[in-house]
Amino acid sequence: MRLNKIGALLLVGTLGLGLAACSSDKDGDGSGDGKAKGRTVGVANFTLGGPYFNGMDRAIKAQAEGKGVTVISTDANGDAAKLASNVEDLISRKVDAVIISGGPLESAPAALNSLKAAKIPVILVDRKFQTGEYTSWIGPDNQRIGVQDGEFLAKQLPDGGKVAIIKGGPADNSIGLARTNGLKSALGKDSKFTLVEAPDFGNWGSDGGLAVMESLLASHKDLKAVFCENDAMCLGAQRAIANANLSSQIVLAGVDGQLEALQEIAKGGNYVVTGLNSADQIGRLGLDRAIEVLDGKNVEKDTVVDSPQITKQNAQEFIDKSKS
Repeated sequence: MRLNKIGALLLVGTLGLGLAACSSDKDGDGSGDGKAKGRTVGVANFTLGGPYFNGMDRAIKAQAEGKGVTVISTDANGDAAKLASNVEDLISRKVDAVIISGGPLESAPAALNSLKAAKIPVILVDRKFQTGEYTSWIGPDNQRIGVQDGEFLAKQLPDGGKVAIIKGGPADNSIGLARTNGLKSALGKDSKFTLVEAPDFGNWGSDGGLAVMESLLASHKDLKAVFCENDAMCLGAQRAIANANLSSQIVLAGVDGQLEALQEIAKGGNYVVTGLNSADQIGRLGLDRAIEVLDGKNVEKDTVVDSPQITKQNAQEFIDKSKS
């Protein structure tokens, strides 16, 4: 299902950094009634070590505050064993539901098994685990975002050229793989394009993107475009390209809709496109979904959130919405 209606209502609070938005009672979804008050929802974060995941945690808390729901948030600092321990602690504190923001974690069998045994509903946000039982998942179609970026680059570069790919890692990260596979499906069959995958991972951060881009430029000065699996890495790559005086030659395409990326796109420079993957929107929907489950409502097992393409033509619109 595409959340066209709900997504439009919640888009005011969008962007990967999870900027503050309107309270949930303004959304008009009916889930902010008295039944939600007095409930406690646990949030098990695999990591809060990046703006995207911090933004999602803030969005969940903001949505909960507007509904009178108590949130207990934890941070596993990137340790799967600690995530399982945090979930056990949330269970002992008798939370009514648990939201898991898994970050780059591919599975969390211990955590999911414990929640199942305790009969506590679990909502996955952004990351859908590859194994284990969960109540409901809300997130983007990552492959589609990659396809969108690829299609845009094909139009931007009608004569083709060499396109570099910067991946976040690790090698089995299904979110990153989906985004890159989407790009490849759009460009890989066109003989005018040559795709070059960076051998090193950018680790989803600006500094990592900078380092990987510097390495790429040492052997591929003829690049025409760079695709990064998230905006943070692309912002770092953009700095490396500028330092090499190649900004007029190489364009960039990212994913997430991070505010700094939108600002670069709005300038009309070499950062030309991104696909929205809003931490704020997904986090707020995750809290609402937890309340719906606790209210006994029939909910979708998997809900795909729309990921609009953002270019110079509409970047300012999304920047303005972040300030509403």
